[in-house]
Amino acid sequence: MSQALLKIKNLKTSFRIKDDYYAAVDDVSLTVNKNEVLAIVGESGCGKSALAFSIMGLHNRAKIEGNILFKGKDLANASPTEWSKIRGKEMGMIFQDPLTALNPLMIIGDQIGEAIYLHNKNISKEQRKLKVIDLLEKVGIPHPERVYDQFPHELSGGMRQRVVIATAIANQPELLIADEPTTALDVTIQSQILDLMKQLKEDMDAGIIMITHDLGVVAEMADRVAVMYAGQIVEIADVYTLFENPQHPYTRSLLNSVPNNKEASSKLHVIQGIVPSLQFLPRKGCRFSARIPWIDVSAHEENPQLHEIEPGHFVRCSCYKHFHFPEEEVQ
Repeated sequence: MSQALLKIKNLKTSFRIKDDYYAAVDDVSLTVNKNEVLAIVGESGCGKSALAFSIMGLHNRAKIEGNILFKGKDLANASPTEWSKIRGKEMGMIFQDPLTALNPLMIIGDQIGEAIYLHNKNISKEQRKLKVIDLLEKVGIPHPERVYDQFPHELSGGMRQRVVIATAIANQPELLIADEPTTALDVTIQSQILDLMKQLKEDMDAGIIMITHDLGVVAEMADRVAVMYAGQIVEIADVYTLFENPQHPYTRSLLNSVPNNKEASSKLHVIQGIVPSLQFLPRKGCRFSARIPWIDVSAHEENPQLHEIEPGHFVRCSCYKHFHFPEEEVQ
């Protein structure tokens, strides 16, 4: 039976714009189990990274409401001292851009070694160096002794990403958050990074939150998928159900936008409009309704809720029952 590692309950993360607070993460509830990959997908601006930073306690000026229960302990309003004990040890994060995640003035060995030292001050310098070299080997970096003394700018994008992963797993965290870990990497390196993360999940029995907009990565990596739009979870299901039986109009639109070989001559589906900015996000009614104007207003709920349409498969708003693509309309 799956063991819950992280339980997020009614999480709301708001940012101040002028005199008001606006929620970028709005009433999100999720569970992550041990040895499970939960993918969170959606367009840029949907709140995926804001959610990840909330879980890791990395927002300085945001207003956090709700619960972030990690192994039963609520971290939503944990003190900086409590966070310093957990972050980097029990919870690790792989950041989107490895070049900005690494200190350009420190050699690689010192950066990874610092993460180890912060949570294990009794370890000797020699032991720490051996552990760093072992980590570099584990993430597939050739000539780790040489890389140990190099600076970030001397490495390729794929190598830097591996260094960021080595830093994130240095203390064998139980929860790992990967924020777009394969962005800007070529296909070969992307595949190697994903294989590495699969191996780490099995080796450490860790729970992984994978944040991405790449549905190919989701299909390869995820056990369950949460689709996020305008700060809310609009659909959540296991990966097979989501790809075989997507229900929410946004999920169906995302999947319909992926090119396929079967219909090479057909036009690529484009989702109308854009994700509304935080300040002008509609707070009532279905947030996706403006992008599917051909669906009648009566199809949407006034206060859309997540409905369990089959075991473990949740969909927000009743509009999924009436949704169709414009080209499917009967003339």
